[in-house]
Amino acid sequence: MGVGAAAAMGVAGCAGPPGSEPEKPSAKASERAKASPIGDGSTSNAGPQPNQPPRPVRLERGQKPPQFVIFSWDGAGEVGNGLFPRFRKLARDHGARMTFFLSGVYCLPESKKNLYKPPNNPVGASDIGYLTDEHIRATLENLREAWLEGHEIGTHFNGHFCSGSGSVGGWTGEDWESEIEQAISFVTEWRTNTGFNDLEPLPFDYRKELIGARTPCLLGQGNLLPVAAKLGWRYDASSPGGLQMWPKKKRGVWDLPLQQMPFPGHSFEVLSMDYNILANQSQNTTRGPKSRHPEWRRQATEAYISGFQRAYETNRAPFFVGNHFEQWNGGIYMDAVEEAIKHIADDKHKDVRMVSFRQFVDWLDAQDPDVLRELRKLDVGQKWSAKGD
Repeated sequence: MGVGAAAAMGVAGCAGPPGSEPEKPSAKASERAKASPIGDGSTSNAGPQPNQPPRPVRLERGQKPPQFVIFSWDGAGEVGNGLFPRFRKLARDHGARMTFFLSGVYCLPESKKNLYKPPNNPVGASDIGYLTDEHIRATLENLREAWLEGHEIGTHFNGHFCSGSGSVGGWTGEDWESEIEQAISFVTEWRTNTGFNDLEPLPFDYRKELIGARTPCLLGQGNLLPVAAKLGWRYDASSPGGLQMWPKKKRGVWDLPLQQMPFPGHSFEVLSMDYNILANQSQNTTRGPKSRHPEWRRQATEAYISGFQRAYETNRAPFFVGNHFEQWNGGIYMDAVEEAIKHIADDKHKDVRMVSFRQFVDWLDAQDPDVLRELRKLDVGQKWSAKGD
């Protein structure tokens, strides 16, 4: 994780308004998911994803863009702390959609870990460990409901190797191809690997659903991108230290980086991820002094809100936030994210769209390239105007 140191707008392509409830998946879609299994029945075809926005509409020249905000979650495992359902409910309450970057090994029982052959690491190795059977069940149930609620399921790959000779930072294109294929297999063959026969299938074809990723520790994007392009992926969210500016493509793939955002009380900015805030507050320990937790929680909340407000009030660049389902420093970063979402969803903020990465690139791909080119000329904090200057 690179620690940060120093109405005509085209409502289509966006989530519903704050407070809107996703519609329940139709009985027809649920029945289709059961009747159209894929492979061993771990996944299925439920038809078009429910709770999606209308088709994106192009901005007119000189038309103010919406403010996109994308919250994403690395790992996306439910380990009994209730964080996955907590943020699904928060999203429902505020008309938000999110991206869940699933770690494939979270669908693989530890008893079957020898099925995982990580590049340049021992068979079965994983720096994030394996989930218990109970937690695999909970993860699968939350993934199913999340997709039906309109959220995106991306990938965070598998073993999360960040250091040493086997780090993902040194992986070749062939290594990434192997890792991706294994991640897909663990998601699409969980029924065989777990023996669970009482759970409903995931209601999507993961090979078609998967269009983007975030690498472990934001490493290895250079060799991943050619593989992503070959697979037809449309974006990558692995770049560290991006600026709050409109994105562009890198090697044919939308490059959607975590961003530097204001860090209250400091002269430098911090990366828009919980881990990076933590690293600057408690020097990488997840159990800093409890006496500091209230102060750190306020600082984290203000950082997210400041990042949003800077974009919203100036160049309207999309605001990307990455997190983990964690309870570091007493859960203060989860509370900070919740408070930020509530702030962003406030009725006083017009034309704000909290969407998934998939929904955002749908909107980008529908735009006039010349209009996007003009938006990319706006620097951090440079106010948008009808002339783009």
